Formats: sequence, structure tokens, C-alpha cells
Amino acid sequence: MPSSDSIWTDETSPPTVLAAGRRHSVGVRADGSVVGAGDLSQHRLEHWTDVVAVAAGNVHTARNTGRSHTVGLRSDGSVVATGWNAHGQCDVADWSDVVGVAAGWRRTLGVRADGTVLAVGRRTEGACWVSSWTDVVAVAAGDWHSVGLLSDGTVTAVGNNQRGQCAVEGWRGVRVVSAGYLHSAALHEDGHVSIAGDHSSEVSGWSSVVGISAGSSHTVGLLENGRVVAVGDDSRGQCEVAFWRDIVAIAAGSAHTLGLRADGTVVAAGDHGDGRCDVGMWKLAPR
Repeated sequence: MPSSDSIWTDETSPPTVLAAGRRHSVGVRADGSVVGAGDLSQHRLEHWTDVVAVAAGNVHTARNTGRSHTVGLRSDGSVVATGWNAHGQCDVADWSDVVGVAAGWRRTLGVRADGTVLAVGRRTEGACWVSSWTDVVAVAAGDWHSVGLLSDGTVTAVGNNQRGQCAVEGWRGVRVVSAGYLHSAALHEDGHVSIAGDHSSEVSGWSSVVGISAGSSHTVGLLENGRVVAVGDDSRGQCEVAFWRDIVAIAAGSAHTLGLRADGTVVAAGDHGDGRCDVGMWKLAPR
């Protein structure tokens, strides 16, 4: 994934086939169908087809709600969404030419092929003020803030900046961005990681990193040797990933972490409530 006639041409930045949300996990199979685990009572995924990437809405564990949504990006650049829609975060039916999606708490972001960004959902904190962004190649959605990676490797952010999670102006040479509750994370071209906001100093010793994912209050890094590292809140065991091997993609949720192996199988650590970590039988699209 994606197929040869897909809208993606950069093989170094494949779409995300694994996502972890507040109380659920989502993955993309090789045939473009989607599988889910956990609290999916409001989510209808069984009829989705031709999906190449997914995003799962997240929310900090302390919040008094478990409601979330799921977003799917199709190979033709259209977008589908299901789940909680109280703020219009699932109103994506008219989107087109989209090459990347992100789901936050009560918000959905989409990057178009021309580098502009779309946003639907709650606007109170300013996290949807992305209409002026240009030359964007990827986006990340935290609880209250949004992060955009530009084509020149710099980063921009809008929304709540309570802990300095939007203080990303000085970042350079970035290839991947991710956003959590009160922090933003960046993977640089040389394999080191930067964090703005909470636990910003805890990744200073990381190196040879090839992938990152920010959960609500923890951050996970994929190393080039297929091993995984994690820092931050480990109250539910979401950082217990040291023994994982042969991992090619990672996803961090509210209080759980997922890892995709090279053979398409999935492992999980952290809060097992609602069955969100019941992924042992999954077989996803290879990376």
C-alpha cells in the first residue's frame, strides 16, 4: 500500500495503516478494508473500501468522555469518517485531493495534494486556524492544537499553547510530526527527536529513530533496527515496549501503544479496557 496508481509518489512517507485512539485501535488490511478493536459502538467501519490510511480521534485520559471518531483516507483522495460528530469532526464527505489525515479530540485535519490544509470540528481553541497554511506535507492533531510539517522541513502550529506545545518555530530538518495532549514531537532527518511541551527533555538520548508517535501523555519512537522506545506516562503500561522486535510502524493512543511487525501482525501494550488491545489476530497491509 498504496497501489501504483495512488496519489502518493514519495515511497519514504507511506500512509499510516495503524492508528490508536482514546478507547479503540484501527488498522488497514492489504485489500483496503479496515479492522477495529475496542470501543467502536459508534463507529461503522465494515463498509469502508479502498482505504490507504487511518486516523483515530484521541482524548486525554483525565477527560470525562470516551467519545471519539475514526477517519479513513481512500486511494482516490476522498475521506470518510465515523463516530462521535458533535462538533462536525466527521463532516468530510466533500473533501477531495487529500493525501494525509489526522484526527484529534473533536477535530479532523486533511492535507491536500497542493499543500493546503482542511479542518473541521471544534474551533474554540484555534486549532482549526489552518486555512492560511501552504506547502504542508503532513499534519498532526493533538487535543487542543494542530501541527503542520512544511516541505522545507520546518514546522508550524496553532491552538492551545499552555505548556509550550506550539513552540516549534526553531525546528529544522524535520521529516515526521506527531501531537499529544500537551506536547508536540518531531523526528529530524538525522534520527534525533525534539519535543515541545511536556516531557521535552526525556528524548534527548534517542538516536537512529525512524518513526515517532505521540500519545496523550507518552511518546513512542521506532528505531532503525526494529526496536521501540517510549517515554512519558506509563501508568497503564503503555511504555512497556522494550521487548518488541521487527517493528515497522507504531501508533500511540490515550493509554495504549500499538506496533506493526514486518509480517503485518500487530502487538499492543497498555490499557486493555474495552478490548482496544485485542489485535493479536490482525493481519494488516505490509509496509
